[in-house]
Amino acid sequence: MTARRTTNGRSPVKRLTAYALSLLAAAALTVSGTSATAAPAARPTTPSATGLASAVASLGIDGTAWAVDERGGRLRVLADSTVSDTELARLRDTVGRFTGAVTIERLDGRLRTLLSGGDGIYGGGGRCTAGVNVRGGSTYYFVTAGHCTAAVSTWYTGPALDTVVGPTTGTSFPGNDFGVVRYSNPAVPHPGTIGTVDVTGTATAYVGQRVCTRGATTGVRCGVVTALNASVNYGGGDIVQGLIQTNICAEPGDSGGPLYAGDKVIGVLSGGSGNCATGGTTYYQPIQEVLSAYGLSVY
Repeated sequence: MTARRTTNGRSPVKRLTAYALSLLAAAALTVSGTSATAAPAARPTTPSATGLASAVASLGIDGTAWAVDERGGRLRVLADSTVSDTELARLRDTVGRFTGAVTIERLDGRLRTLLSGGDGIYGGGGRCTAGVNVRGGSTYYFVTAGHCTAAVSTWYTGPALDTVVGPTTGTSFPGNDFGVVRYSNPAVPHPGTIGTVDVTGTATAYVGQRVCTRGATTGVRCGVVTALNASVNYGGGDIVQGLIQTNICAEPGDSGGPLYAGDKVIGVLSGGSGNCATGGTTYYQPIQEVLSAYGLSVY
């Protein structure tokens, strides 16, 4: 039997096939009307600064500190003089290939908590600095560094340990670095001031902010906030996160001293590197965390 033909000379089967092919060709067009092409291969992505920070933390190298530069979005890693060349090579192998996403710098001196013998608040053969006076109801306290209160149960006004201030009532270290001491001796005054500055409240730090600190060793020193949410590995498993980084110098015995802007308290000194002869980098525990933890307020 002969197949029936249409007027254009093609069979219905061939015409249907041609129509189907035209539909497939139309479907291959993109929305813009250009021919579809294969999707480009995905580019390798650079880890986020937070991801790089986690990689640095996982190395567990004593004497390192790291924070995200909020302006540039890069991770800034600092390595002190105790970090060996081998450890520095490990650090560079881990993050150094991500050019533009991270910087690695050497610090002068050693990152350390700043507790030593001398003037300030005393206990257990060591010295720290009272940060700021606070209260909870009718009970008065002062805030200082947690690495200080972790080592001392009772505090005194002088190295002879003859005038008691009171006992340590709270400590958070490592992880955080804050401690609370209760005034138990009514003969010891506790004004709501930092030196001659009358404290009126607290404030949250921001990068570029002009700030000052006051320590038992170095007195009043000023500078700027250079990073937020910094982490420091002081060694021996003592790692502290969420710190404020500044370019202010400090010396042993200044630990716990206040960071403030005008009449607002911002934090208490955790530690740092360098000294006040050549300059340094210091780190502060934000004040709001300790006040919230213990239900306290400045006055």
